[in-house]
This record gives sequence, C-alpha cells and structure tokens, in this order.
Amino acid sequence: MAVALFAVPDFGGASEAVVAPAAMGLGTVLPAEEIERYAITVFPDGRGLPPGRGTVEQGARLYQMQCAACHGARGIEGPASRLAGTDGFIAWSDPLRPLRVRKYPLQVFSVGAMWPHATTLFDYVRRGMPMNAPKSLTDNEVYAVTGYVLHLNGLVDRHAVMDRETLPKVVMPGHARTLSAWPAER
Repeated sequence: MAVALFAVPDFGGASEAVVAPAAMGLGTVLPAEEIERYAITVFPDGRGLPPGRGTVEQGARLYQMQCAACHGARGIEGPASRLAGTDGFIAWSDPLRPLRVRKYPLQVFSVGAMWPHATTLFDYVRRGMPMNAPKSLTDNEVYAVTGYVLHLNGLVDRHAVMDRETLPKVVMPGHARTLSAWPAER
C-alpha cells in the first residue's frame, strides 16, 4: 500500500509528516458533475446565479403560502426576523423603535435595511427557506420570493422581474455601510 506524505510547517521551524486523507481511505474523489451539484454559492456580483426568473406578483403568492407564518403578512410582524422596515439599531426614523426592540429584538435588523447585496438574499432563501423545508423551492420560486421581499422594502416595483441579469443590479441600502470581502477585479 502506498502512503502519500507531505510536510506541514509548524511555524516553529520543524515540520512533521502527515498522511494524506485519501491514502488512509477517507473521503471520495468526486466527479466534476457531482461537485457541480453542490457548488451553488451565489457571489455578490451575481456569479453563481442559476438560470430562471420570477416576478414580484408570483413572489407575493408564494410568500403568503411559504413565508408569512414566520415573517408576518407584511414582513414586519414576526415571530421570525423582520424582512422589511427601517435600519434597526442604525436609524432612528421609526418612532416606535424603542418598543419594537424591547418586544421583538430579532425584528430590529431587517433584510432590506441591513443586507448589502440582493444576491445574498437569493442565496440565503435558496439554501435555508422555508425553515420547515429548506431547499424545497425551485430557482424560479426563489427569484420570485426574493423579488417580493425586495418589493416589500421599496427596492423594486411591483412589476419587477428578477433573474440572473436584474438581481445583481438591485442596490441595497445596507451596501453603503459594509466593507466588501469581494473587491472589484483590477
């Protein structure tokens, strides 16, 4: 049996031999087609967005069926995190803010106010929503629900169509307050 060894520095000047996991019978080499199935990350600039499209109107119907029980009919009632509304802890424009913070602390940071990229909303909904059945929505449904949540925040109009071309162009209010981990290519 052949064992692959390679050196790993310990930053103290010495190194030790390490057995590669594949040589120990751990893990499986995946074919490219299978890796592609799991490579679903959507980046801030839109890379990784799948084909498909959804309208705000379609998203409104889906939202009522799949999301309203946790986020409320208008995205502000809860009990889960607030999807629409003010800037939470950052802005003081909501006169009822002190009462909301005390009664519903999870609802203070709304998606529309705090998230820096609309593509991140798509990625999150695609991976984790609805909470009782994550990854159960089709890509078209995710585009539609994402469009509706953006509409609840006044970021797109009620006739908007979300797809891999339009979604990255949505400017989120939280973008100005963030530092990018994905700097523009030079």
